[in-house]
Amino acid sequence: MSDAFYMRWREMNRTEIVRVENLKKYFPVEKSFLEKLLTRTRGFIRAVDDITFSVLRGEVFTLAGESGCGKTTTGKIILGLVPPTSGRVFFRDREITNLKPEELRLLRRRMQIIFQDPYASFNPRMKIGDAIGHPLEIHGLASGLEKRKKVLSMLERVGLTPPEQFIELYPHQLSGGQRQRAAIARSLILNPEFIVADEPVSMIDVSLRTTIIDLMLDLKRELQLTYLFITHDLAVAKYISDRVAIMYLGKIVEMGEKEEIFSNPLHPYTQALLSAIPVPNPDRKRRIIELKGEVPSAIRIPMGCRFHPRCPFAEEACQKEEPELTVVSASHLVACHLAKGSEHA
Repeated sequence: MSDAFYMRWREMNRTEIVRVENLKKYFPVEKSFLEKLLTRTRGFIRAVDDITFSVLRGEVFTLAGESGCGKTTTGKIILGLVPPTSGRVFFRDREITNLKPEELRLLRRRMQIIFQDPYASFNPRMKIGDAIGHPLEIHGLASGLEKRKKVLSMLERVGLTPPEQFIELYPHQLSGGQRQRAAIARSLILNPEFIVADEPVSMIDVSLRTTIIDLMLDLKRELQLTYLFITHDLAVAKYISDRVAIMYLGKIVEMGEKEEIFSNPLHPYTQALLSAIPVPNPDRKRRIIELKGEVPSAIRIPMGCRFHPRCPFAEEACQKEEPELTVVSASHLVACHLAKGSEHA
């Protein structure tokens, strides 16, 4: 993505809270002793491969795509949990890519995460009340009775009532939905501005997912939060998002307002994902796009468009040249040679 294009895109989005520029994360591939002797070349998993986007204050910006496309790694890099290979991350126009440990600790009051697995993210030997209140002690914000009061208030806010009943329980004594509510309470106890929600409903019973999403939306309005929402489920993305970015093999292949993405998907990968969403009416006729083969290895990215080996519409140009993100409209971008009438980034 060119600098001129990005400046034009940024002018349209003046109230950004998080900005990611040309972000890359390559993980080195471990080799056996024999492989190290036979070859000096070093392989890398290109988990995140040069992506740029902004998250606007007060919105739900969703990263969507199949497992392994780099969504979670992106979220962890933004929060400083994983260092990037290259690229920059800004929070409120301040670069935070290489902060010192103490600076990063202070920043974490304003940026938090909701992990995918609420059971694994809690210490099984720590009571729920202690786990939720622990960040207050780490940051020196409250202890003793004051901490207990804040924890009880937060438990009630996320729907764990009466809170006195839950504060002394251990994680295994809660249901899956209750544990995720507790995880949300822990992420909000420091009163942050920005939340990375990493597949927060994927491990919850289907019947409870809408309830948890509605809770997150209510808290967003009440506490003036901004979400980076990570999901593989486009039905969930349609329900919660303001804007959506579709990722494939470490790249953003399509990005825009939710209405644009769902009503006028331009990338074949987005079209295939949308065609796989179940519909309530079995008699409704719709176009089903079937993808060929499996997702290629992130160690050996295909030449040209990385989606072309699976694309049912691929042409010769798709095998030779990797497409750049192009502007289709003020709120819609796509990286595809087959997208017509677009302006190059």
